Order: sequence, then C-alpha cells, then structure tokens
Amino acid sequence: MPADSVFPQLEALLPHVQKPIQYVGGELNSTVKPWEECDVRWALMYPDAYEVGLPNQGVMILYEVLNEREGVLAERTYSVWPDLEELMRKHGVPQFTVDSHRPVSAFDVFGLSFSTELGYTNMLAALDLAGIPLDAADRTEDHPIVLAGGHAAFNPEPIADFIDAAVIGDGEQAVLTITDIIRDWKAEGRPGGRAEVLFRLARTGGVYVPGFYDVEYLQDGRIARTVPNRSGVPWRVSKHTVMDLDAWPYPKQPLVPLAETVHERMSVEIFRGCTRGCRFCQAGMITRPVRERSITGIGDMVEKGLKATGFEEVGLLSLSSADHTEIGDIAKGLADRYEEDKIGLSLPSTRVDAFNIDLANELTRNGRRSGLTFAPEGGSERIRKVINKMVSEEDLIRTVATAYGNGWRQVKLYFMCGLPTETDDDVLQIADMAMNVIQKGREVSGSNDIRCTVSIGGFVPKPHTPFQWAPQLSAEDTDARLEKLRDRIRGDKRYGRSIGFRYHDGKPGIVEGLLSRGDRRVGAVIRAVYEDGGRFDGWREHFSYDRWMDAAARTLPAYGVDVAWYTTRERSYEEVLPWDHLDSGLDKDWLWEDWQDALDETEVDDCRWTPCFDCGVCPQMDTEIQIGPTGKKLLPLTVVK
Repeated sequence: MPADSVFPQLEALLPHVQKPIQYVGGELNSTVKPWEECDVRWALMYPDAYEVGLPNQGVMILYEVLNEREGVLAERTYSVWPDLEELMRKHGVPQFTVDSHRPVSAFDVFGLSFSTELGYTNMLAALDLAGIPLDAADRTEDHPIVLAGGHAAFNPEPIADFIDAAVIGDGEQAVLTITDIIRDWKAEGRPGGRAEVLFRLARTGGVYVPGFYDVEYLQDGRIARTVPNRSGVPWRVSKHTVMDLDAWPYPKQPLVPLAETVHERMSVEIFRGCTRGCRFCQAGMITRPVRERSITGIGDMVEKGLKATGFEEVGLLSLSSADHTEIGDIAKGLADRYEEDKIGLSLPSTRVDAFNIDLANELTRNGRRSGLTFAPEGGSERIRKVINKMVSEEDLIRTVATAYGNGWRQVKLYFMCGLPTETDDDVLQIADMAMNVIQKGREVSGSNDIRCTVSIGGFVPKPHTPFQWAPQLSAEDTDARLEKLRDRIRGDKRYGRSIGFRYHDGKPGIVEGLLSRGDRRVGAVIRAVYEDGGRFDGWREHFSYDRWMDAAARTLPAYGVDVAWYTTRERSYEEVLPWDHLDSGLDKDWLWEDWQDALDETEVDDCRWTPCFDCGVCPQMDTEIQIGPTGKKLLPLTVVK
C-alpha cells in the first residue's frame, strides 16, 4: 500500500478545526523510523481523542517496545473530532498517524486498545476513514490486520465481525510474538494470504481470531456453544501475563504532549494485578496475580522518566497503589530525592484501610495538598459485604478524621449505584455516611470549612467477574434511586451545603452493559449506531441513549432478543456465556461460588496474605504472586548509567 505522508492535504484543513495542534505530531520522545528499513509496521490506536489517548500507558508502552525492535516501527493514531472527520471525508484525507501522517491502511497491523466498550463506534469511524472494510470478512491481504486489546477485549464478541483478532491480557510480549509471525509470513511471500497469517496467529493459543469460531444458539436466544471451525485452532484462547515487571521498565521515554491532556504527569506502574477480590472489579480479576515492581526498579524508572520529560509530577499507578508492600519507603525515598526539585507525587484513589498520614504527608511534601479520594463503593455495611469491599464505616470515619485533623479540607468519596441485591436503604446510607464525615471533620478540625464530595457511578456487570451472572439495574430504577439520595442530601440543613453530589444517570450504564456482556448479535447494533452518526460515546455531550435504543430496536428483534435480555436479565450457572472460550485463568466454578458468597453476604480475604482460594489463575497461567519486601531503600541521589 502507498505510504506517503498525507500531511500536505491535512495541513490545509487544520485552520478550520478546533485544537489543530493535536493532529501535527512531533511530541518530545516520539519516534519516526524509516519506513523502507522496516518490514513489520504497526499503527497503534487508543480510540478516543488525543487528550485522552496520548497519556494512555498501554499504548505508550507498546509504542516503545515495538520501536525498540530492529526492523519494526510503530506509530500512533487517535480518533479525530467530528469537525475534522467531516473535512477529511470531503477532501479524501484518510485516517492517519500523528508520527509521520501516513495512512493507517498502509500498515501491517492496526492495533486498538479498548479500556471501555464505549470506544467501539470510534473504531468503526477510524476503519471507515482509513478505507478498511468494516467487516473483517471483506478484507484482503492488502489490508492491515485489525487487532483488539485492552480490558474490553476480554469479551470481544460484540465487535467480532469488525476485528481480525484479539489479544487478552498483557501486551508487551504478545506484540513481539505477533510481529515475528507476520515477519516470517511476509518473508515467505505471504503464502495462503490473509487466512494463513491469521491461522498462524491463532494456533499459538494466545491470539483469538473470531472468524475461526462459530457460535450456535438455542431457540430461546442463549448460546448453545462456541466452537472452532478449522482444525488446529484451540478450543480456548489464553490470556498473556508478563512476569518480572523489572525486566519490562516501560515506558523509558514517556511521551510529552503538545496539547493539553487529561493527565499532565509522568507515570510509573508500580505493580500490576490485584487480589483484594472486589466482586464488581473486572480489572482486579483479569489482571491477577499481583506482580510488584521493585523499589529500586521504580526509582530507576522515575529518575530516567523525569530526565526524559521534564514533568513536575509523578503518578504511582496500579489498581490499589497503597497496597505495594514498600509504598511507604517508595514515597519517602522519592520525596527525599526530589525535595529540592519540588517534584510532586500522586496516587490514584486510596483504599480507606491502606491510608496513613505518614504516606499522605510524603505524597504532598513536594507538591500541592489537594483533596483525598476514597472509594467505599457501597453505602451500607451489608452491601459492602456483598461486593467484598471490606471497609467499615468506622474505618472510614477514623481515616477522614485523621486527614481533616492534619490539615486536609476536601475529601471525595466514590460509590456505585445498582449493585446486586441493593435496596433504596443501602443507597440512602451514603447520605448518612457523608454527613458523619462532615460532622467528624468539623469536630477534629475545629472549622466548618469542610467539604465532602459524593461521586456515584452506575454499576455495570462485567465478564470474568463473580457478577457476570447478575442482573443490571434499569436506567429508570437507577435514576429514581439517585434522586432519592440527592433529596436526602440536599434536604439536610446542617450538612447538605458541605456535601457535593455528582452522579451519572443510568442511561450510559445500560449501553455499556449491553456492550460488555453482549455477543456477536450486538455487532449489528454498534454498526447501526455508527451509521446513524454515533461517535465519542464516552463523552456526555456526544452520547445519545435514544440513538442506541433505536438501533437496538431495529436490529435485535430479528434475533429474538432485546436490550433487557442482555442487561437486566440474570444468568444461570448452566448458561454458556459469550466469553467462556476466552481463558482469563479464573475458574468458572470459583467465580460462581464467589457469586453465591456475595448473595450470602460472605467476605473473602486477600490471597496475598492468606492461603490460596483456588481462583485458578496461578496454576492455569503458570504464574505466581510476586511481592516484596525487598528490604532495599531509595537514596536521595543515585547514579544513573
């Protein structure tokens, strides 16, 4: 395929769009390799706007891993806003990479990383703009292999018609294996065409090719089975797990954006995986086991990353960063090292039972003291037992009292609405908790200048979790429950004005639920929404619930199912789930038993510190928990070779 830069055509369009800087490339630490000197070429996409996609760690890591390999290049592309899309269509400018502005259709692989299912329509827009047929069945060997990854790829069935392949799990080693297979196939003269290279990928057991599997349905709409339609294709496809994170210290040269992005900081993943066992949390379930990066490995990455970027803040990332066995030493060591440079440190939301004032003080020593965020998730003790969030209200009050007593004035609490077995009373207890927080804050600080923000999202059951069988609360019931909570908070004259209330209505959650637990039949809905103008569904101002419901009403009746069938319906143990042939390592019987424990309000401990609960991941994936402590310390100054 021609690989000439389209920038001359694009440049003429940029004066007519908002934020043209996001399309020009040339960021610090970006890479442009000679096209003709490489034999395998990747276009990597986070299917959202530049400001969201550029900081994405997954894409940034793969971009660097691939570009380090001789004879391989990787470039980046992001979703273009509707104003530029309209002009590109009018003037015949295809989807392009920001690194060298080459057409996406000229690459060997078009890899998309989905952290949310709401990016599916953006994928179709990019394919269409690139001139790549939307249906995988219509592509030839001249088209890129369209490859999905990321957390949403653990159930790629709703987009099975549009992708050629999917990788579940960690991508660092997987993309190199895929690269080698494509390189060999090309070197041999592309024998067998597109079908052959896809078959070579599929037979590794670690790449899922939907076209090599047939789905059979029962008369009532449920799946009878998903079976390979070609000899040599595995019945189940396994996830990838990278062990020894110190051996994969990426990104070494983090990208520095030209335009404003959602995160203006240099980030280091301090560990991967989580075994807290929160039953709603897909990320925690599918990334098991816990693998910590060593304190010295973290220190080296921070030092090199800061020198390569000039950022003034470091984000210590993981699903539960304060759970790192050496988090106290990490925070103190980094704060000591960068005290003169005033480099700030930040953690994502902190678990109530992992917070301590020493850690908080180290995190804020060199930066500004902003608000603290905690995630109790459920308002009542009962519902927290259901979801296995082992935090009591006493724990929370004691923690926020410590924070308020040490100078913090703002606390944000995150909850979910629509959790399994939830009642109105469970949700209304969120108001009681927030009021108790304000009362305690005023008491320990001696000031009325105390704020607590309650932020609530709708619960969406996810694949590969104990709640994958659970019914989802309807949008109407979610909105009614949240309205009662809002009235309870606003109606309290003593504390109501000190409590901020932010929530999402139930409609986006229903669409996300349709996509997260959908099967191949849902692909017709996605395509209809796209053709009707659906884009950027993760953005409130672009999302249209009516467009999704209208598309579903037009397409799903032909299959004898509807939106409620995918969302508010409870599944049975016997039902074949759309993702059962994709192996996350979690034993299905263990997930079912944990679902029953949830209904019985039985809590389960973290297997990092207790005997194994036989979830299946370690023996199934041939992995193990990797945690410290190492006993090492970070010195204020280190020699970087």
